[in-house]
Amino acid sequence: MPELLLLSNSTNHGRDYLDHAWKDVEAFLGGRDTIAFVPFAGGDHDAYTARVAEAFAARGIRVTGVPADAGAARVLDEAQAVFVGGGNTFRLVATLQRTGLLDDLRDRVIAGLPYMGASAGTNITAPTLRTTNDMPIVEPASFTALGFVPFQINPHYLDADPRSTHNGETRQTRLTEFLEANDVDVLGLREGVHLRVEGEGSDVVRATVGGAAVQPDAPGPAIVFRRGTSPFEVSGEVTDLFARTPRFDHPV
Repeated sequence: MPELLLLSNSTNHGRDYLDHAWKDVEAFLGGRDTIAFVPFAGGDHDAYTARVAEAFAARGIRVTGVPADAGAARVLDEAQAVFVGGGNTFRLVATLQRTGLLDDLRDRVIAGLPYMGASAGTNITAPTLRTTNDMPIVEPASFTALGFVPFQINPHYLDADPRSTHNGETRQTRLTEFLEANDVDVLGLREGVHLRVEGEGSDVVRATVGGAAVQPDAPGPAIVFRRGTSPFEVSGEVTDLFARTPRFDHPV
């Protein structure tokens, strides 16, 4: 089972890049100081990589951008961990599929390369990208993602404001619609929250929701949507989510 640190977001309001998560990031890396960064969810790969490299350099960690070409294999070969950044999930998956890096990245992480994701980079560790919040600005070959976890993830989960006069769809409405067509758990991670997965061989040793939700009045760090039940709050250990088998396109 891959070693994963999956952040809902990389920047909290009013703070610098990863300021809310450095303690967890450094604990996850465990002294590793060479990271491959996948910038494909962003538009300007060089500028995105430079921003991330600057943030990590302040902590003595060297970041090398993964190019969307044959040079990607070399960068991954030399890295001690990989970080897939946030942005648009459709653009990220389309680029990974087009370059053949989706399968290569999956194989390397399963073989032991620690994986850190934020936002879109967290989204793609699920079986598909279907529970992303992003607009489909490009069309990938399929919705298939990395599938490191057997459930879906919804980063940036936002609770409805009971004081709002907005009458449109809420995040809960959209995820409930997903469950009408798929019998698959969805883990909603609020801003400031992460999922840490520890593995040994092919087994999950422990999965833990950590961090603190920054949304005012949030009832907890994370929420689970499951067909046939009301949404329920979770925190701490959530290893039991790995015991359920997903069934996609499985109408009620």
